[in-house]
Amino acid sequence: MKVRYMMSVCSILLAVCLVLGAIPTSAREQEHAVSPGQLRTDVQKSAAARQANEAAVREMFASEAGRQALKSAGMDYQKVDQAISQVSDEDLARMAERSREVQKDFAAGRLGDRDLLIILLVAVALILIIVAVR
Repeated sequence: MKVRYMMSVCSILLAVCLVLGAIPTSAREQEHAVSPGQLRTDVQKSAAARQANEAAVREMFASEAGRQALKSAGMDYQKVDQAISQVSDEDLARMAERSREVQKDFAAGRLGDRDLLIILLVAVALILIIVAVR
């Protein structure tokens, strides 16, 4: 009997505390460390960066030298194009950076056709290995 009485008294006291606001608002309503707007902005930036990286890599393989490299390796452009979308963000960023450098060097005349073909073949092999491991 005493236990029931004590339980009901405790329940009533807890209800009164909640109603009167004895528990601080920070305990009831925790504010998130990152706002939803900031989260949305970060996701949009990440998606934009990935699209730009994919475009840079695809541009390298879509070039005349890139098509020749794929043809000489017996690779289909469509397969490589599909594999690019399956590569992780980090690997894609590295490949995009490298492809931008290669395109600049090729445009400046620092690389010959043979050098570009070798680089493209290595990039294709890397993409296929990454996709096969997944």
